[in-house]
Amino acid sequence: MHPAGLAAAGTPRQPSKRRVPVSQPGMADPHQLFDDTSSAQSRGYGAQRAPGTLGYPAASGSPQTAFLADPVSNMAMAYGSSLAAQGKELVDKNDWEVQYQQDTPVAPRFDVNAPDLYIPAMAFITYVLVAGLALGTQDRFSPDLLGLQASSALAWLTLEVLAILLSLYLVTVNTDLTTIDLVAFLGYKYVGMIGGVLMGLLFGKIGYYLVLGWCCVSIFVFMIRTLRLKILAEAAAEGIPVRGARNQLRMYLTMAVAAAQPLLMYWLTFHLVR
Repeated sequence: MHPAGLAAAGTPRQPSKRRVPVSQPGMADPHQLFDDTSSAQSRGYGAQRAPGTLGYPAASGSPQTAFLADPVSNMAMAYGSSLAAQGKELVDKNDWEVQYQQDTPVAPRFDVNAPDLYIPAMAFITYVLVAGLALGTQDRFSPDLLGLQASSALAWLTLEVLAILLSLYLVTVNTDLTTIDLVAFLGYKYVGMIGGVLMGLLFGKIGYYLVLGWCCVSIFVFMIRTLRLKILAEAAAEGIPVRGARNQLRMYLTMAVAAAQPLLMYWLTFHLVR
């Protein structure tokens, strides 16, 4: 209340002669210390805010508006397009050669075509564990049987490496293939063996044969294309005729190594699926 309107006790109220300014629309109250801007802000922001624009004016047809409207779907589409482009680039490239730097193969972390032992080693250990799981589901598990499964797989791998090294020596192939490279290439078949056994446990023999057959074809093509670059390319560099006797032996050796992989994949897994 205005101080002029206060009166002492017992004093009659006298009309005030001061003119109180009449507030007009749009003008603030003269007795108000601070202006009330909440209504104006609410009107201003409310007129600009639109669903999905986080309080900012939306630009119709802009990529930002489309992304904010459905960010999950747009991100999934962008990621899928990126994967498809990378896969198409790898298929079109068709370059499986290992890169070299000063006559030394590049490390696997710098070249996707360089052989490494990480995948074969992890695949071998996983194969032994999956074999134990398969034996357990059939009530045939025992530590001795699991050890026999692991030792037989390791023995076949060792026999493969020794046979290939002996064949390369007899055919007199000058190649940069090392024992570690052979172990890496031959160890990739355990990945297909794992997939075949797991599908056999889930879907029976039909799933086992379908997945194992596809993996056998894949490892056969992989070994042909990989060893062809390692064995037959050396023959071409030495000027050996394509239809020469020595080159024919190299081709037979490559085919034999590739054909042995599906046979061993079946031999080491068929008894795990019932």
